[in-house]
Amino acid sequence: MKRLSSPADTSLELKGKLYQRSIYPKALEISKGKRLSSPIVVDLDPTTFCDLSCPECISKNVINQTQFSTERLVAFSNELASSEVKAVILIGGGEPLMHKGIGKTIDILSDAGIKIGLVTNGTLIHRYIDQLSTKLSWIRVSLDAATEETYDVFRPSGRKQSVFPTIISNMRNLASVRSGNLGYSFLLMYRMDDFGRIAVTNYHEVLAAGRLAKDIGCDYLEVKAMFDEHHYVIGTPDELLTLLHDQLEELKELEDANFTVLSSSTCGAIIEKKDRVQEKKYTRCNIGELRTTVTPSGVYLCPYHRGNAAARIGDIKVQDFSELWRTADIGIVNPSRDCQFHCARHESNLAIAAMADTVGHVRILDDYDPFI
Repeated sequence: MKRLSSPADTSLELKGKLYQRSIYPKALEISKGKRLSSPIVVDLDPTTFCDLSCPECISKNVINQTQFSTERLVAFSNELASSEVKAVILIGGGEPLMHKGIGKTIDILSDAGIKIGLVTNGTLIHRYIDQLSTKLSWIRVSLDAATEETYDVFRPSGRKQSVFPTIISNMRNLASVRSGNLGYSFLLMYRMDDFGRIAVTNYHEVLAAGRLAKDIGCDYLEVKAMFDEHHYVIGTPDELLTLLHDQLEELKELEDANFTVLSSSTCGAIIEKKDRVQEKKYTRCNIGELRTTVTPSGVYLCPYHRGNAAARIGDIKVQDFSELWRTADIGIVNPSRDCQFHCARHESNLAIAAMADTVGHVRILDDYDPFI
C-alpha cells in the first residue's frame, strides 16, 4: 500500500507548522485578537473507559467514569464534518477504540476530508485494522516497554495473560498495510521504594524499544518524560540519566530514511535538568483558539487541563459544537498563572503573539501537516 507523503506526527517541531499556507492566516487573525469560527484541531476523547490499569496514568482523575452515547458521538462527528476543523486526534482519557461508535466516527471524519490521528494502547487495533490502515494520517501506540515483563509492571491489564504479545502482533499487522505513519511511544518511568531507592524502572529498555519499533515497521520511536498529576515533569536520578544518555547515543545508529528517533521537549528537560517550572509571561493561550479538547465530561481548553473544572469551556452533550465554540471563553485560563508546567506549545504561543509585528517578513510553507 502506498504510504502518505505527509510527515504528519514525525516531527515534534510544532511552531513551524503555524506557517503553512492554510494555517498562517488564521494564526495571524488570532495574533490581532480575533476569534475563529472553529478550531483547526480537536482532541477527542470518545470514552474514559480503558482496558488497562496503569498506575502512572496521567488521566487517573477522569478514567473509567463515563463516555459519549453512540448517538451523540456520531452527531458530533457530523458537526465537525460541517465545520472548518482540519484534524481530529482520537485520544483519551480512556482507550478510544473501546467506544462502539468509533468506526462510524472515523468514517464520517474521513469522508469529510478531516485528517485523523489516533493515540491508542494497541490492544484493539485488530478490530478496526481496515479503517486504521486506510483512513488515518497517523497512529501512535503507547507501549513504554520493550519486553512483556516490563510492560506488565507498568501497564497491567488484569487479564490472566499479558496483552503485550497481542499489541506487538497488532502493530506488525498494521505496519504491513497502513498508509499513515505508525509510532511507538515510550514514556520513561521509575518507582522508588520506601528508602528512596529505585525499585523498578523501564529506562533500561529504551534501546531495545527502538530496535523492536524498527523491526515492527514503525516510522519512529518517541521518548517522553514522566509527568506528575499536575503535568509537571518529574526529575530523574543521575544513574537513570546516564543509562538514558548511553542508549540515546546508540539509538541514533538505528535511524535511516524510514525510521526516526524523536526525543520530546520534556525528555530534553530532564536530561538538561531544567527547572520544573516553565515561566510564561503571556496571559492568554493563543493556541487555545486553534485547538481544543472534547471529552465526555466537558470541553476543555487543552489536554493539559482535561478534567479541570476551571478550564472547562462547555459541554457538547448539551450544546451544538459551533454554538459552544462561538460563546467559549478561551481566556478562562491564564498561562502565566495556570500553566507553569512545560507546555509543548509554549513556543507556538510566542510565535503567534509576534505575528502581527512580522507580517511580510515570514516564509509561508505549502500545507503538509494540520496537526499543529
